[in-house]
Amino acid sequence: MKVIVCDDHAMFADSLSLVLTGAGHTVVGVAYTPEDVLPVLRGRPADVCLIDLHFPGGTALDWMPRLRAVAPRTGFVVLTGYLDQPVFDAGLAAGVRGFAHKGQQAREILTVLNRVAGGEVVADRTPRDGGLAVRARSRAQKVARFLTPREREVLTRLARGESTQALAKAMGVTRSTARSHVQSVLSKLGVHSQREAVIEAARHGLVSVETGEWLAG
Repeated sequence: MKVIVCDDHAMFADSLSLVLTGAGHTVVGVAYTPEDVLPVLRGRPADVCLIDLHFPGGTALDWMPRLRAVAPRTGFVVLTGYLDQPVFDAGLAAGVRGFAHKGQQAREILTVLNRVAGGEVVADRTPRDGGLAVRARSRAQKVARFLTPREREVLTRLARGESTQALAKAMGVTRSTARSHVQSVLSKLGVHSQREAVIEAARHGLVSVETGEWLAG
């Protein structure tokens, strides 16, 4: 499956593209604004384009006519933290072929993309009552309680793109100790890589993917 990712949170978009690649898919482009994704869509045919709903200058739905005009064979999947009825209805009317929820596991988002690439319209409105968002916040709070202050610092630094060597230097510990802290964070989040850790942390509202700031209290 050939995929294009468009999200204004660069770290999140780049991390998600690596997860997609690791799952055996081909990421033909990553963009951070709807305007920037237009030339990517023109020049690199893709089966699906995963695009965030909200951008500083508007929403993905505002751009959908132009996006579909340059890539009529691409299935657009909108990524959102909460899907209310007006957005759902407007998205289907604009030609969106699927919705992915930021509260879902990465594998569930992949399932949506695969189904859309296979020609389906994935229009599940199950999370409309906000239950999914509540569960995501609840899980985030539980995870946050199990992270030590050191591990929280590690997670925020990973979100800012710092390497293990940079972590060690900034925290005043050996590289071996820094690696140990990183591995502990991965284990508690149930992931296998630093990129996945950043995605999980952002998805559950633990850290800001824009600033690396700790958000969970």
